[in-house]
Parts: sequence; C-alpha cells; structure tokens
Amino acid sequence: MAGELEDAPRSIYKSEIWTHFGFYSKDGGRDKSHAICKMCLSKVKYCRNTTNLRAHVARHHQDVEVKGKQATSSSQLTLEQVTSAKFASSSPRAAKITHSVIYYMCKDMRPLSTVEGDGFRFMMNTLEPRYAIPSRQHFTDVALPRLYKEEKTTVLDELRLAERVALTCDSWTSRSTESYVTVTAHHIDEWKISSHVLQTRPMYDSHTGENIAGFLREVVDEWGLRAKEPVVVTDNAPNMAVAARLAEMDHIQCFAHSLNLASQKALKLPAVARLLGRIRRVTGFFRRSTTASHQLQLKQAQLQLPQHRLITDVVTRWNSSYDMTERFLEQQPAIVAALLSNEVRKNEKEVFTLTEADITCAEEVLKALKPMKDATKVMSEEGMPTLSVIAPLHAKLVMETEENSEESQTVKDIKAAIAQDLSKRYANDETLYMASAVDPRFKNLPFLPEEKQRLIYSRLTDAIVTEKQKHSVKDQPAPSSEPESQPIPNMPPVKRPRASCALADLLGSTFPTQKNDTETKSDQEAAEDEVKMFRMESPLPLNGDPLNWWMEHEGAYPRISTVARRFLCIPGTSVSAERVFSTAGDIVTAKRSVLKAEHVDQLGSFLGI
Repeated sequence: MAGELEDAPRSIYKSEIWTHFGFYSKDGGRDKSHAICKMCLSKVKYCRNTTNLRAHVARHHQDVEVKGKQATSSSQLTLEQVTSAKFASSSPRAAKITHSVIYYMCKDMRPLSTVEGDGFRFMMNTLEPRYAIPSRQHFTDVALPRLYKEEKTTVLDELRLAERVALTCDSWTSRSTESYVTVTAHHIDEWKISSHVLQTRPMYDSHTGENIAGFLREVVDEWGLRAKEPVVVTDNAPNMAVAARLAEMDHIQCFAHSLNLASQKALKLPAVARLLGRIRRVTGFFRRSTTASHQLQLKQAQLQLPQHRLITDVVTRWNSSYDMTERFLEQQPAIVAALLSNEVRKNEKEVFTLTEADITCAEEVLKALKPMKDATKVMSEEGMPTLSVIAPLHAKLVMETEENSEESQTVKDIKAAIAQDLSKRYANDETLYMASAVDPRFKNLPFLPEEKQRLIYSRLTDAIVTEKQKHSVKDQPAPSSEPESQPIPNMPPVKRPRASCALADLLGSTFPTQKNDTETKSDQEAAEDEVKMFRMESPLPLNGDPLNWWMEHEGAYPRISTVARRFLCIPGTSVSAERVFSTAGDIVTAKRSVLKAEHVDQLGSFLGI
C-alpha cells in the first residue's frame, strides 16, 4: 500500500518541474522508482532525470507552464543563453560578417543606409542571430575606409609590377552639382588587360588645362606611376590636350569620341536633321499615348514582328539616333497599322506619320552610317587591345567615305561630312602605327604605303634596342663595397694533348665547329633579325586575341614582346572612365546625394570597368 505523498526536497531536486511532482513515502524513506503527479496522482517512472516528468505534463496538463528546465547558479550560463549571446565586436566571426556586408554594399552599389533598413536587419537576424549589426556610422567611418585601404594596397602592388601603365580621364557632374574627375588605370598582367578605377575626386576649380595637369600629376605621384611612363587617353577637348602636355604625358585622343564628333556632323545636315525630327515625333507620340502603345503591341503580334519598344534618341549620343532609326524601320509596318487603327484615330484628331520618301531617306542614312556604328562597337569591346585598331579603322572609314556617283545626294553629303572631320584627326600618328605593328592582326600595316611601313618597322627596331638597354641597366648588379681581389699572376697555359684528326687538320679552317666570339650579334642586328622573323609570321585572324597570341609566342620574340606590352596596354578610348561616371549615378543617387566626396571616391574604386 502506498504511503503518503511527500514533496521532493528542493535542495536536491531544483528543476521547476518538481513543483508538480513528489514521491510516496516507503519504509521511513521515499519510493524513488516513480514520481507522483500532484495534479492527477499518476505514477511516472523516474529515471534520474526530468524527461518523463516534462513529457507527462506536456501531454496531460497542457495548460500548465513550466518556466525553466533547471535552476542554476548565477555564475553558470544555460545552453540557451550561450547560443543566443551576441558576438563581441572584436570576434573574428563578427569581423568577417562586417567585412562581407560592406563589400556587398560597395560591390553592388547599395546605400550605406542599407544597414538601418528593417528588411536587412530581419534577414541578418535570420542568418546569424548572434551578430550585432554595427551602426551606419561605423560602416561609413571605419569599415569602408578599411576596405578601401585593402583594395588600394592590392592595386598598388599590381601597378608596381607593371611594365607600363595607361590612364583614362574624364569629368562628370553629380546630382548634387559637384564636379568629379575619374581616372582609371590599365596594364598588361600575364598577357591579360587589367583595369582599375584609381580615384574619383572632386574638382572645384575651373577645368582649365593647367588645373587638370596638376590633378594628373597628383594621381601619378599618389599611385607611384612616374617610372611607368604613363600615357593618358581623354576626349578631344582642347583643355585635355593642354593638360597632358603640361603634365609631360603622352596623349591619345579617344577614338570613340572622334567617331561621335564626325557622326554628329553628319546628323546635323539639314536633310538628316529633318528626318530625325520626324522620327522623334512619332516615337514620342507612342511614348505618351497608352492607347497607341497598346495598339502597337497588338499589331506587332499580328504581323509577327519582334516585341520591341520604340527608341527615342539622346542628342549627345549619335549611336542612339542610329538605333532609333533602325528600330523605327524594323517596326514600321506595325507603326503604320497602329496609327491607322480606329482606337488611335478616335482619340487623336491629327496623326503624324512618315512619307515613302522619308522611309527611303532613313534607309540611306543607316547604310551610310553603318561603318561608323560598327567601328563604335569594336572600340567598346572589353578586355581587348583597342589602340592598335585605331589606325586600320581610321584608314578604312576614310576610304568608305569616297564618293560614289550612283549614291543619292543625302549619302554623298553624309560621307563628305564624315570624311572632312576624320581626315583632320590622327594624321601621321606614329604611336598608333607602332601599336598596329606589334599587333599580330595588323602587323603587315597594309593601310600604309611601303615607305611608311619601312619607317615604322625602323622605329620598332629602335624601340626594341632602347628597351633592351634599359633592361640591361636595371639588371646590372650594384657595385660591391668589398675590396677588389688581387690579380692572379699570369701563368703559362697548360697544354692539353689534342686528339689527332686528319680531316680536321685539312678542313678545320674552312668548316669551323665553334662560332667566333667576334661574330656575336649586336643589339641592333638581333632586333632587326627578330623583326624580320616576326613580319614573316602569318597574320592572326581578325577575330583572334592578340594577347593570347603573344602569350604563346613570347618565347619566340622576346624583344618585340617587351615593346608590345608597352603599346597594347593603352586603350583606344576613354570609355572606361565614362562607364564609371555613368554607373556612378547608382552611387550618388537622389537618396544619397549628400554623400561625402571621400566616400564617393572610396565607393567608386569598386566599380567594374
């Protein structure tokens, strides 16, 4: 028979669950084989832990709340407390997460205020509850400068090993009407083009040639480029040419900008400007009218035309005018059908469209400007040398503008305008010819007369000798401070027995087996021989990669490859700098237009180019 129900001693049984359980007394003690539920007097097997007891309460007494699993001393943390404790800010795990967060914001151009967003904080708490997100001020003043310093150190190490560094430079204005100048650097690393955004700094002074020259000198000094013989690529603005001259840097005019200027001259011809205005009026109508836009989509589906939207050009970008005209001709049947539909006509009193003569003129304009469009596309390619392409492209474009008696007057006027502008640029620029000479695609220089070809290859030979001498000086060991050793007294040479050979005695002087030391080739002769062999190589196909070719043939032409590195690293356009400030709109947005200039510079260094 069971004894009386007694409470479990709390000095021994400390868990809160024991407030609901006890033991029956037995023979002056307690029957500990079973715990007795005080609420329903059920016997629960006791196995020296509270698992069965908690399971009984959870199953049969769900309205009862058990606050804690086990009472502990104040000096001991529970498992729950340990797993939910926040990381210290100095812990490696927290530092790694903070580094990842700032890298994400820099690389994906997210505002630094992202860390204050409720959604971001919810996500981070889900991923790692123990991570305490630092304040926005910490990311701005500590994390971002630290990451920028690491990135800058990496770039400095790369530039230190480069043979030569080329720069591109361009200016832009932010939403907060601050003027910035962006500088990018380009060099060849293991026969791959390596590009970096060096800096994006504000320029509060007027953009005179003298002020920009001072800016460029600061860039060269800060990044240690003085010994790299930097060359700068900019647009065709006169102040940029003056700046390069005052900064004592070689200057290359951006070929894409030259193409834009020449094409703009053609677009400003009265007949072409009138045509573009009429197309612009039609595309603008479809952008404003939801009814017309919907009808256009329906007609595109009925006529099985691509579901493309119409384009309205940007006046400063000539190729946008080309794209607008091309898209208009592509969608012209759908445009006409949409404009003639009852739905459009009942809402619009007067519907404007193009005549058959306008359509013919548009086709002629596209045909005349097609070479310029293709050239612009070539010059915008990433990872390929473009300086070497300028000379052959320039020659081809000038040749394409030769007048043809069978062409319409509009086409003749377009070609004349382009030819007039292009012919005054890049005249006898030996830097461009040298770049083409070391490019295996254009090394035969077929766009130059023979006399000019010989001159360029002579210049290439001289450049090889100069580079050889410079490297010889660099490789020459420094003079030793140790005392010179005493000369060894002249001793009579030891005579060695010579093997007897009758054939050698008779013909040895006519057929020497060892080369005379006096016949060692000079640097000039070795360079001439290497250039001669290089010219005999079959040209690389135009779709080939000249850098891959040089990677495979560097051992065969070690002298020319050194010169090739110096020219093929130079971009033919300043597109990379323009791409930075075009993308920089995602940094200096309306939401963060008050971003400090130093932070714009630090964030800009992470933009891909």
